[in-house]
Amino acid sequence: MRKITPSIAGIIMGCSAEFVRIGLQQGVLDIGDAVKMSGRWTYNISPARLAVRQGLTMEQLEKKVNRITGSR
Repeated sequence: MRKITPSIAGIIMGCSAEFVRIGLQQGVLDIGDAVKMSGRWTYNISPARLAVRQGLTMEQLEKKVNRITGSR
């Protein structure tokens, strides 16, 4: 599965990418991590945690991500 960005996660969750970024920065979203490196935030979103949070299987999540990104 390709890397899940805050933008992709936001679409899947039905919220904005900014909501996802701030939620990860503040530690209130349990779908991954946010780390500030050299003054810039980086994000690591766990596909497995996102799938569980949204009540999806990994296969369902991968299909959604592929539809969003236009991948096969």
